[in-house]
Amino acid sequence: MSFLPITIKYLGLQPYELVYQQMQAFTQQRTLDTPDEIWLLQHFSVFTLGRNSKLEHILQHSHIPEVQIDRGGQVTYHAPGQLVVYVLLDLKRRNLGVRQLVTLLENCIIHFLQQNGVVAKNKKTAPGVYVEGKKIAALGLRVSKGRCYHGLCLNVDMDLTPYQQINPCGYADLQVTQCVLLGIDKTIEKITEEVLECLLSELDSQLRKSLEV
Repeated sequence: MSFLPITIKYLGLQPYELVYQQMQAFTQQRTLDTPDEIWLLQHFSVFTLGRNSKLEHILQHSHIPEVQIDRGGQVTYHAPGQLVVYVLLDLKRRNLGVRQLVTLLENCIIHFLQQNGVVAKNKKTAPGVYVEGKKIAALGLRVSKGRCYHGLCLNVDMDLTPYQQINPCGYADLQVTQCVLLGIDKTIEKITEEVLECLLSELDSQLRKSLEV
């Protein structure tokens, strides 16, 4: 049985708005035969505000750009030292619902952390991944005509100070953490490969189950 191919792209350190425009263009232009893609990258420092964002969740304005975008969710922060994983998937072709995809992405990070000796959980009321109540990974998606883009970000080894300027994901006093603080002493390149392996495994497992139904 053949499974759906996925194109993997390593984009390095990128300005947010450029990649955002590229995601939109890819999704708008793709056809029924376009392979799905996963983009792995880091961003220069930026706050991004989802469609439901409220400006009061930005507690302090600074030199860091603030970009309004079309994903779900509230405000979050990207910077070098954070792994960003964009999933550009045809959900219909994969028999994959949005809620299923959110859970799949959360499980990907939970399993990666588990493999590195860290116990993590998700929350039904607040998408993302948490370690002892502190958020380590955030999720946000946009779905258009059955195709999705955006994805997840995992804090690896970054300056967490700018999180003090916002209510992360719209939650006041929500604390954040990162891999380096949890004893995961690996390069972001190594962590990227491990997370990718977990993600591809989750996607393959989901697709197998959907075809068995």
